[in-house]
Amino acid sequence: MRVNSAILVLTIFLAAFFVPAVPGQRNLGPAAGGKSVLYGDLQVKEDAASGLKPVSYEINLFALGGGGMPVARQTVSANGRYRFTNLADGDYDIVVVVENNEITRLRVQVRAPIYPTDIRQDIALEWKANHNQPNRPPSISAEDSYQRTPANQKIFDKAQAATDNKKYDESITFLKQLVAADPQDFQAWTELGTVFLLEKNLAEAATAYEQSTAVRPKFFLALMNLGRVLLMQKKFDEAIPILTRAVEVRPASADANYYLGEAYLQIKKGSKAVSYLYEALKLDPVGKAEAHLRLAVLYNGAGLKSKAANEYVEFLKKKPDYPDRKKLEEYIAQNK
Repeated sequence: MRVNSAILVLTIFLAAFFVPAVPGQRNLGPAAGGKSVLYGDLQVKEDAASGLKPVSYEINLFALGGGGMPVARQTVSANGRYRFTNLADGDYDIVVVVENNEITRLRVQVRAPIYPTDIRQDIALEWKANHNQPNRPPSISAEDSYQRTPANQKIFDKAQAATDNKKYDESITFLKQLVAADPQDFQAWTELGTVFLLEKNLAEAATAYEQSTAVRPKFFLALMNLGRVLLMQKKFDEAIPILTRAVEVRPASADANYYLGEAYLQIKKGSKAVSYLYEALKLDPVGKAEAHLRLAVLYNGAGLKSKAANEYVEFLKKKPDYPDRKKLEEYIAQNK
């Protein structure tokens, strides 16, 4: 009954505020001790013909290299919200379980170099009726899932386990074996790109993500990750069409809009950058507060110092503990 979902590297949704612990959270392992929060909505689409659906879903959080035991666990209802608090920096897997069966698995990175961080990761599931096999229970699928043969699924599971234990060379071997056997497995290509990214091999990561997008041109996760890698490589002109596609596929992604705006800034096309940066702020006002700083730099360079000051004001409202607050306040006092 397991349905596979692409393993992904997500960017950080920074937040200046700290969210209190949730009473329903069970902390089971060593991930506690930080100040970051991981939360999201469990979005369940139901086929009316699929019959009885679960009342609740178990959300497990695993820390990579944590010995295979969940560090926290919550039970939520369909279309409910989960929230894990007090997380330390690290790489985690979110695993959804129904009736002791793993349904889907998503990978996220938690990084909070300065401020406590809020990371939002929604989970989209869909119940589907087995019309051709009426005696079997309904199946559940994750967004952009890929159905493998049992043999290939075993290889994919081995690759996941190796990655979880930071045995990246072993994981790469399994994933290369898998995509050689089935080049259409866009999720395996994405996972391969992620493992290369964990090894900081940007060239190989980009190649793997490109293979994934070639097979599934509208696969948002691969587009997003490829765009980020190209930005890291300072290939801004190449990043723009990729991130444009990501925004087209998922217009409500604050990250995609932010990175596309950043790419335009880097090639000195500020007029195009502005709309995407403001859209990122509209979608995630606190998490993408840094967009105010990028806009302020743009306006200052254009001689629009009053507008730059306004951006600094808005930024400080969201990040009152910013280390260079005094410098920004001096600029505001001189130019507001």
